[in-house]
Amino acid sequence: MTEARSSNLIDLDRKYQNLRLDLSLGVLALVSLILLGTLGYHFLEGWSGIDSLFMTVITLTTIGFGETHPLDERGRIFTMVLIGLGIVIITYMGNRFTQALIEGYFQKTIKFRQQTKIMESLNNHYIICGFGRAGRQVTSEFDHEGVPFVVIDSSLDQIHAAENLGYKAIQGDATLDEDLVRVGIERAICLICTLPSDAENLYTVMSAKTLNPQIRAIARASNEEAIKKMRRGGADEVVSPYITGGKRMAAAALRPQVMDFMDGILSGKNRSYYIEEFCLDLNSLFIGQTLQEAKVRSQTGSLVLAIRRADGDLIGGPSSETTIQQGDVFICMGTGEQLRKLNQLLAPSSKLRRSHHNSEN
Repeated sequence: MTEARSSNLIDLDRKYQNLRLDLSLGVLALVSLILLGTLGYHFLEGWSGIDSLFMTVITLTTIGFGETHPLDERGRIFTMVLIGLGIVIITYMGNRFTQALIEGYFQKTIKFRQQTKIMESLNNHYIICGFGRAGRQVTSEFDHEGVPFVVIDSSLDQIHAAENLGYKAIQGDATLDEDLVRVGIERAICLICTLPSDAENLYTVMSAKTLNPQIRAIARASNEEAIKKMRRGGADEVVSPYITGGKRMAAAALRPQVMDFMDGILSGKNRSYYIEEFCLDLNSLFIGQTLQEAKVRSQTGSLVLAIRRADGDLIGGPSSETTIQQGDVFICMGTGEQLRKLNQLLAPSSKLRRSHHNSEN
């Protein structure tokens, strides 16, 4: 199964190598034949070098000019042999070139090189593995937020669907190290696994963590048992559509206004308020100060909902007397402009978890 999924890339590379070798050998054979013909006419007929070369070229190209000088019997036999060898070599090269055109090899090669160039340019991006229903929803949200991402899926139809939406996408098997490297796993900041099976998601998380231990991995799981295995495999967050969907349905029934408010600030294109998280700059002047002393609220207008300490402790609804510590992550709510001001205040060196430059799109 894995071998079949990676066969497209292997076949394309093999075709490239074979075609390059065949054409190189063909050119070498043609040059050798021209040299042989020139030397043959020179020694057999006693012609000059330029006359011998001219006769060889018009013979191989079958232009049909007359003989440069009258040929004797040996010269005519040599000419017939030269014509036969020339037809074989030129026909072979023409067939290989035509076959490559018919199979669309050159178009595929150009597209592959363009994809490779695009993948190499990605940095601090998100990787979405799988472009099914869950993957499409993730990419839609990322597209609205202006977040850089790339899609990887083994299905060519899914890749075409992603490309039609204007997304960067590449066909490959996310469970393979070589395909993860192709989408810049070493430079990515987050991996989202939405593949159809728990096994594929688990393999992908394990491969990603091996290649980039610092990457944040979010995986989809079908049940509680799979959630445990995903976490043991290195996933930072595991989401079960069934469990999460059930909780949201219950919350929508019991607290509909709260759910409407949360949905409005967490997702969607036309939002007035946003919830974002910021990592405090290591050289921040606010370390050791209280929220009141830092004047976060008065300077930016943003509301600090919670603070996650470096040790993982979560402080919900911090008071004005809460002390700011190194490594704090601020979870804040505000308009796009307010959050941009907060980013400049807390993280002037761009230690922002997610950029807000397109938050009002």
